[in-house]
Amino acid sequence: MSKSLLILHTGGTISMKEGENGKVSPSTENPLLAALERLNPPAKLSQESLFNVPSPHINIEHWKLLKARIETAVNQEGFDGIVITHGTDTLEETSYFLDLALQVNVPIAITGAMRSSNELGADGLINLQSAILVALSEESRDKGVLVVMNDEIHHAKFVTKTHTTNVATFQTPTFGPCGLVTKESVIFFQKLTAYERFPINTLTQSNVQLIKSYAGMDSFLLEQLAQARCDGVVIEALGAGNLPPSCLAGVESLLQANIPVVIVSRAFNGITQDVYDYLGGGKQLKQQGAIFTKGLSGQKARIKLMVLLNQQLEKPLADYF
Repeated sequence: MSKSLLILHTGGTISMKEGENGKVSPSTENPLLAALERLNPPAKLSQESLFNVPSPHINIEHWKLLKARIETAVNQEGFDGIVITHGTDTLEETSYFLDLALQVNVPIAITGAMRSSNELGADGLINLQSAILVALSEESRDKGVLVVMNDEIHHAKFVTKTHTTNVATFQTPTFGPCGLVTKESVIFFQKLTAYERFPINTLTQSNVQLIKSYAGMDSFLLEQLAQARCDGVVIEALGAGNLPPSCLAGVESLLQANIPVVIVSRAFNGITQDVYDYLGGGKQLKQQGAIFTKGLSGQKARIKLMVLLNQQLEKPLADYF
């Protein structure tokens, strides 16, 4: 008996066309809806256009809608796997939110395209075919949400967009891809040591801000966030997790207001470590109460903090990072 897959289209370049002026924009009809007949996977395919927006327009409400539709499709309608097509600009954020929040146990593959459907070298259809193969593979089960692009498979937790236009834009710094897709098979060669899921019934504490540090950074923005009583702040710090002394008053203002401060690195590879013991160094920041992460990017840490703030946690917040 063949498996049944649900393909959920959400918009993005994979669903767009290039006009005569060379500009790419959403089309009135998703070209993937008609193109799917060119694929011949060993499965029963159903597809829906859940929404059709460029990925910079994606927000929490879209994530909640996707989560609810996927859980209904799997838990009530019996689909064996889910494929999502999505714009690439925020694909890594949508995939990580779903990775943390979905309460299902079937393969989930998300894909997109760097070239629209009628451009030379369009990559949307082949990426969709690869994502379907991944969602059909039993080995994809229990691996969380998988990002499938350019014949590679990446875990949602660490994958990121690394190039503005290259079709090989999605990479996993430090670790590399977790698998490959060939014409006929899916090959995995590594997996995460742990997968996390958190039940999401509400997202009332969602005002989590992301700030990038820089040489000579002052306290202005951080103090404004403390006064505004935001729910949390993620700071992309320097190096292994250090900040200029000129912004420390702002960090202290946030911590005094009981606003969580999460430290990631603005560096592309590696993890944050509290090793430097000087004014603004990671050791002193951690002693003050800042939370250090292990390899999460700023955008991923923001999502995780937002999810965690809406949980009844059994351990201190820092233990989850």
